Amino acid sequence: MLGLIFLVCFAASVVGAVCGIGGGVIMKPVLDAFGFASVSTISFLSGCTVLAMSAYSIGKTVLAGESEIEYRTATPLAIGAAVGGVIGKQLFTLVKNSSSNPDFVGTVQSAALAVVTLGALLYTVNRARIRPHQLNGAAPAAGIGTILGILSSFLGIGGGPINLPVLHYFFSMETKTAAQNSLYTILFSQAASLAATLATGTVPEFQLPWMAVMVAGGMLGGMGGRVLNRRLSGEQVTRLFIGLMLVIVGICLYNAVRFTA
Repeated sequence: MLGLIFLVCFAASVVGAVCGIGGGVIMKPVLDAFGFASVSTISFLSGCTVLAMSAYSIGKTVLAGESEIEYRTATPLAIGAAVGGVIGKQLFTLVKNSSSNPDFVGTVQSAALAVVTLGALLYTVNRARIRPHQLNGAAPAAGIGTILGILSSFLGIGGGPINLPVLHYFFSMETKTAAQNSLYTILFSQAASLAATLATGTVPEFQLPWMAVMVAGGMLGGMGGRVLNRRLSGEQVTRLFIGLMLVIVGICLYNAVRFTA
């Protein structure tokens, strides 16, 4: 099982680093489908893995002088995402405690992720027909970042499919630029979510080998994804993103049905 978990996290993080989606949007539903641990445990471990991968990818890119992060926009987004990350964590706890069924929160997460992913897919497919905007100012960026942080933290996916369409629509960022700015935002939201978990003492039970294997897969995947990102065009990244969204919607619907049964 550890080998399979490593492969899932490695592959998810490679693609996550390329597309700027963090990898959690693949990792979380796939590991949920395996059912090797509780929904809470997988959400926590997935968030830690995404945090490690995004920290490596952003740090290495900046040190290499290859950064395309638009800090005037991305920093307010990231600060908002950090606030949203804390709120999303509290929302997850609230939904989890609202039912005696431990799988209830998994059903809600899977259904919500399917809807969000489908929306992102439809936007991406029709993007050429949609006129993007160029919002200015820290306040709008922080507000949008807060919403992104809430969604990513609650769903346990990092940034997932929502960041790229949002960055394109509201800030006119092209795909590869949006990918880097997305990872920058994910870094802040996941760090805040982890800090909130530790501060409130709500860390779920887990086995240390699981975390070690997942974080190792995330770090190595981030390395591979960074190399691959440099070799792919923006159009190729977009096609990869669309293909992944189709797969993710299917997995989320499967999980929603499985948790309900």
